[in-house]
Amino acid sequence: MSFSKPGDERFFCRTGPHAVRVLAALVGAAAADERLIFGVAPLQSAGPEDVSFLDNRRYAALLTATKAGAVIVHPDFGDKVPAGAVAIVTPEPYVAWAKISALFHPFPEAKPGVHPSAIVDPAAEIDASAEIGPGSFIGAGASIAAGTIIGALSVIQDGVVIGKNCRIHARVTISHAVVGDRVTIYPGASIGQDGFGFAIGRAGFVPVRQLGRVLIGDGAEIGANSCIDRGSAQDTVIGPGVHIDNLVQIAHNVNIGANSVIVAQVGISGSTSLGEGVQIAGQAGLIGHLTIGKGAKIAAQSGVMTDIPAGAEIMGSPSQPIKTYLREVATLRKLASAGRKPNKTGATE
Repeated sequence: MSFSKPGDERFFCRTGPHAVRVLAALVGAAAADERLIFGVAPLQSAGPEDVSFLDNRRYAALLTATKAGAVIVHPDFGDKVPAGAVAIVTPEPYVAWAKISALFHPFPEAKPGVHPSAIVDPAAEIDASAEIGPGSFIGAGASIAAGTIIGALSVIQDGVVIGKNCRIHARVTISHAVVGDRVTIYPGASIGQDGFGFAIGRAGFVPVRQLGRVLIGDGAEIGANSCIDRGSAQDTVIGPGVHIDNLVQIAHNVNIGANSVIVAQVGISGSTSLGEGVQIAGQAGLIGHLTIGKGAKIAAQSGVMTDIPAGAEIMGSPSQPIKTYLREVATLRKLASAGRKPNKTGATE
């Protein structure tokens, strides 16, 4: 198997070439060089027609050997860029790399029209500039706004509203939802299904009607095979700019504040509320009816059973402040080590 530079043209759109001057202006840097750059590449494989970047100091050794035509670097490394390359100096190299990569490889635009194999209810409203993919279903009263792409085999149920320039990938199912502009939902995600709600009576479990919706804010991303339940008597809310990874479960009535990040295999139980900018690492679990404060950080595999104040950093199960958790782990290790006794052979046990 042979490896090529990023942006295989079979899979990714490509623009360019772009002058270094244009790239620098895009990220607020100063570089007046007019040389043309044709693509992006890592430091070790970039050539004179590529732009690369250095963000992690661990890879600083690659900088001096790179053959890239331009390199995005932090001011600390501005004087370490090889003589043959132009330095694009910025305090946020990785952010600049993201913007420049998107310039060379933008997301594909919608190809207006409805595929012949799609099923569209006559009562649906679809903007003429939207793309409706093969085998997809659009229900009665659903609304698809300008520039939105509905991928193959996706199901948009009755009454669902999807805003402008959204990318709904293949095999997505959406019901009981209002989706904002520029939202991306990756393959296999399920949005708006019944929440897990039951009343417990003498005769057993009685399902409670789930009468809320899912509201998804502008610019949010929902990862592949993630599930977001609709609310019971109120709405489930995914704020603007929220990024949800693959395989995440969001229960009914959950409210996630703007620009929060939820990593893979997280589960959030019903009616829990997250403030803005909360970060939850992989496989963490949150019980219901909690309040997680603005900017809180929850480490991987944490079991959260109490409210978390704004800005707190927690880990463990049950969760607690990170410093407390690490201190307890260190103490247990010392106790375990001190408790070892030599056996008859002289080895500890």
